[in-house]
Amino acid sequence: MQEVVVLGVGMHRFGKTGDAIVGNKSVTELCRAAVDMALKDAGVSWRQIEAVSAASSRFSGGKGWGLNGNDIVEDMGSTGIPVYNLSAGCAAGGNAFNIGYSLVAGGIHDMVLVVGGEVMPKGMIQTSGLDDVNDPEYLRQRCVGMPGPTFWSTLARRRMYDYGTTEEQMAKVTVKARQCAVGNPYARFQKAVTVEEVLASPYVSDPLRLFEICPVSNGAAAAIICSAAMARRFTRKPITVATSTVATISFDDALPRSLAGPVPSGPSFHTEAKSAVMRAFERSGIGPSEISFTELQDNTCYYELAFPEEWGLCAEGEAERLVEAGETAPTGRMPINPSGGFVSFGEATTAMGVFQIAELTWQLRGEAGARQVPNARVGLAQTNGLGGNATAAILKR
Repeated sequence: MQEVVVLGVGMHRFGKTGDAIVGNKSVTELCRAAVDMALKDAGVSWRQIEAVSAASSRFSGGKGWGLNGNDIVEDMGSTGIPVYNLSAGCAAGGNAFNIGYSLVAGGIHDMVLVVGGEVMPKGMIQTSGLDDVNDPEYLRQRCVGMPGPTFWSTLARRRMYDYGTTEEQMAKVTVKARQCAVGNPYARFQKAVTVEEVLASPYVSDPLRLFEICPVSNGAAAAIICSAAMARRFTRKPITVATSTVATISFDDALPRSLAGPVPSGPSFHTEAKSAVMRAFERSGIGPSEISFTELQDNTCYYELAFPEEWGLCAEGEAERLVEAGETAPTGRMPINPSGGFVSFGEATTAMGVFQIAELTWQLRGEAGARQVPNARVGLAQTNGLGGNATAAILKR
């Protein structure tokens, strides 16, 4: 297999339809800005792109069929290159990156564009797109009454029971995230908040409050990846893709994803995310202690506490203390989401996995400004999405 390098990245700042950031731009317009930025960053032209791996969804663009990559090619110039459209819910961006990585690593293409963008509908995401009694996701929401925020609140409540986590400690996760985003030009929310302000925000689903749950956003991100041999023509400081992995849930997963499920003998939450990350560690030969920083999917503050423990980045029950000690901040010993994360960006579903690759690249280059992780050498990215999908990627310099 060929060694794979991230050559250039780009992003359109995240915002909300009608605001001064994204206005009424289409998903193709958002993606065009991110792609143009990535091409310029890489120092290559559109004609040098040999294939497109695009994250797609049912929310916007794609001619109503999830053909977002085709929209981008038509906009940039129809050069006849192959397009791969990937749909995996909130993990779509990570899946698209995995396909792009595989195409280059396998020697099928030397230079691939990976891109994801979204114009989201208003309100909380309705995960089921069909009123179909045969769709377990539809039944979960309709019969059990458990949309996303309620799903997350059950996880948060269980952690409070197991470890004595307080609402104030969860609020401190949001405070840290929003502080990271103050100097991030691509974040939707760039204003710091206090613990008091977080706790004063209304409950969405007890114990989670409005400021502790990521909203929906519009945005786009892009990455140009290529073989290491080709990268030598453009840069002397490549960012190497150590690995990219994809996983789905295992049978013993205990989360309420349908109307019923198995009862495992012990904790078994988000098996897809843990599997993807463990595979990434195994395939890269890089262990948890070697990770300089992590960009993980924080749909809510709970995940910044639980995921690092589940993956071996810290000890079980230790995360709250690390947050309070400032150890999850960019200058701490276990930086989590130095970008500001989903809580500061909002979720433009298909863009998120590519947004993480862009942030990892900037951090590893030392180009992250006020949110820079000192001496960052290895970064971990992780997404999970509807259908029990998950991805992980490790980049290094």
